[in-house]
Amino acid sequence: YFLDKSDKYDSRDVERLQQDDKWVENYLIWRHDVVDDTLKMIDESFQWRKEYTVNDLSESVLPKWLFEIGALFLHGYDKEGYKLFWFKVKHHTRDPKQQLDKKKLVAFWLEHYAKRDHGKPLTVVFDMAETGISHIDLDFVRFIVNCFTDYYPNFLTKIVIFEMPWIMNAAFKIVKGWLGPDAISMLKFTNKNDVQEYISGEYLPPHMGGTDSFKYSYPPLVDDDFQTPLCENGPITSEDEHESKEEIDADTKETGELNEAQNLNQKKMNSIEQISKSEETDKTEVKPKNAKKALTTFKGPLLHISPAEELYFGSKETGEKKCLIALTNVTKNVVAFKVRTTAPEKYRVKPSNSSCEPGTSLDIIVSLHGGFAASLQDRFLIMAAEMDQSSGAGVPELTQFWKEVPRTKVMEHRLRCHVIESSKPSSLTLKDNAFNIPAKTNEDLHIQLTHLLQINKRLEEQMNRCLWFQQLSVVLSLLSVTVAAFCFYLANAQRS
Repeated sequence: YFLDKSDKYDSRDVERLQQDDKWVENYLIWRHDVVDDTLKMIDESFQWRKEYTVNDLSESVLPKWLFEIGALFLHGYDKEGYKLFWFKVKHHTRDPKQQLDKKKLVAFWLEHYAKRDHGKPLTVVFDMAETGISHIDLDFVRFIVNCFTDYYPNFLTKIVIFEMPWIMNAAFKIVKGWLGPDAISMLKFTNKNDVQEYISGEYLPPHMGGTDSFKYSYPPLVDDDFQTPLCENGPITSEDEHESKEEIDADTKETGELNEAQNLNQKKMNSIEQISKSEETDKTEVKPKNAKKALTTFKGPLLHISPAEELYFGSKETGEKKCLIALTNVTKNVVAFKVRTTAPEKYRVKPSNSSCEPGTSLDIIVSLHGGFAASLQDRFLIMAAEMDQSSGAGVPELTQFWKEVPRTKVMEHRLRCHVIESSKPSSLTLKDNAFNIPAKTNEDLHIQLTHLLQINKRLEEQMNRCLWFQQLSVVLSLLSVTVAAFCFYLANAQRS
């Protein structure tokens, strides 16, 4: 199949298809495991990817004004923990001369996110507040629809449409015709009263009834929410990238504790710190000998990070509020690292801004602050970059280093939060000194659940067809009886 059309594809896409089972599986799931339909979708999406040079799209090749207007961006999470892809419709105007660049911007964001979060599905939000007839652009809407139905398999969870003006009802009837039955079921028409069924108020702006104070600006690229630094003594109110005096003081304290931890690590490399039950005695951690490490590890070019995907916290009922991130420096240089989170008011991280010597391991303690509880929407970002041997590893050197290091040299890895609802003591937290990752990840369960939902949907369609034929048969039977009765009546009338 590919040999006939190999010149129409980007070789990087073909190579990925041969190596990435998850990508292939997503195509199959989206086409209900029908191989011919799956091949057709791959063929169409690969040709589109080459036409739009998707693999080479970057900020530098797109007009800067596209990013500045803020019509498209990623920010926040829905109640199921899926990233929100915002379309601020009021910022969009129909202009054929700009159409190709705007379409490439959509492709840029989708590809950017797909590479960053390994294709985890998105929730699309059409914010149609303050829009009118001048903002209707069916060609652009059709392109967006095609991206999710034909080009990015299994990438859409739902489309939340907020306050669609009545004047656009006719246009959306046309859009529904493009979507197909699967995608139509994902449409959620909302207003201020019911939008929080899908998105909690903390990620909704005030005009949608929420409390999110986020204000879009560019630069930098608004591709995530990791904008507030962390320290071990609780949240930092400043969102400035540069370290404040308070941060430096906190980091000085961290560095002193880190030196003690590194001395312990030289003797007991594979041990895990035992956290006492009282938060007031956090400073006296002792590491037990027989603790287990997490079974999954992300193997990055600078650091190996364990666990690879999720941090496991207890619910309010279980009360387990601490867990561990283990870092291993796999380079020949000192590696500086920072930890950030989407919810800095909730978490304390020790250490949150330090360095790791070549070939050594380091444990980061993540604990919930005060009476907060972990949430599925919470995320952590670990940033790492190599330092020159001549550079110092003190607080002033690290502060200057992060100001000057190019973004291209920074390794980033993201971790999600998982909340354990069981009331039994969990083996996934520091409290029990053991880390066991379940045999199946959330992605595996999501794929299985999606597959079951699709099978259920097909069964519902078959049942609906059967009911329709049944109703048709009843109507035809009644019609036959009526005709027979009428004929009988006429025959009797003629005799009389």
